[in-house]
Amino acid sequence: MKRSLALLISMLLGAVFLVSTGPAATAAPYCGITWGSLPESHLVGSENASIANVRAGQHPCFDRLVIDVYGDVRGYDVRYVDVVREVGTGTAVALRGAADLQVIATAPNGGPGMSPTYVPSNRRELVNVTGYSTFRQVAYAGSFEGQSNFGLGVRARLPFRAFILDGPGTGSRLVVDVAHFW
Repeated sequence: MKRSLALLISMLLGAVFLVSTGPAATAAPYCGITWGSLPESHLVGSENASIANVRAGQHPCFDRLVIDVYGDVRGYDVRYVDVVREVGTGTAVALRGAADLQVIATAPNGGPGMSPTYVPSNRRELVNVTGYSTFRQVAYAGSFEGQSNFGLGVRARLPFRAFILDGPGTGSRLVVDVAHFW
């Protein structure tokens, strides 16, 4: 009985010692990034707008996709999907990378006469992202009923954020950042 009691006391003292030595080390978020990978949507007022350009950039902690718009972007929907599909036909858009991010801008690719305002030379390679940490491919999936769809092939299902910025000029920009790591 005394032996069992002594063993119990020594185990309790050991547990108290482990707890009193301080909290366990925890990993800080990568570059302070606290984004997640769940869908992000935002709808703002309605104004005539149209796609002007698509570009990308590299930052120390994330890769950035920018969709320039003539006028104000009315909204967006950005989410990971199993397959990005062409607007209208439903044809799968093959993207390089382990995850597909669908980016929908609430701005058509066409002005008042519906002639395209953005005409990419290659719908499957809008931007050269060779050497990017996260991006593998940027593709155009079409425009229909006031929205333009893009496919972003990424290295893995990583945290992202989406937001709208004013400019350049009288336009606006839809920005999608995808972190290099979790």
